[in-house]
Amino acid sequence: MPYRYLEDIAIADVAFEAWGASLEEMFVAAADATIRVMVEDLEAIVRRQARVLRLEAEAVDLLLFQFLQELIFYKDAEQLLLRADDVSMEERADGWMLTATVYGEEIDPTSHELLVDVKAVTLHRFQVEPFEGGWKAFVILDI
Repeated sequence: MPYRYLEDIAIADVAFEAWGASLEEMFVAAADATIRVMVEDLEAIVRRQARVLRLEAEAVDLLLFQFLQELIFYKDAEQLLLRADDVSMEERADGWMLTATVYGEEIDPTSHELLVDVKAVTLHRFQVEPFEGGWKAFVILDI
């Protein structure tokens, strides 16, 4: 589990750190941490549907923000719990581009033990930075 939840950071929100040896691994870990806030067992999410996401941002932290917001959007708009499968990133002269395949299924309370509802990713203390072992992110989710 390349993420951990942090206590005493925000009263009505959930904070976590996610990390990986590469940016791509860290993005997948952050996606899992976000979805795990909402559903008890990530393994209960079955590959019934897939979406391909293509996102662009000027900075890598804004790209992660958009990526996580996209997962929340699909949960709200289509009632889909989605996990990241294949993430690839490219740094360009004008910023970053991400292509990711996400998969999952519609929310089903009989097979998904639901916890809390994530409303949004906040920019408060949001951070992406390199560290000795790769990349890490600090994220606060509004619940």
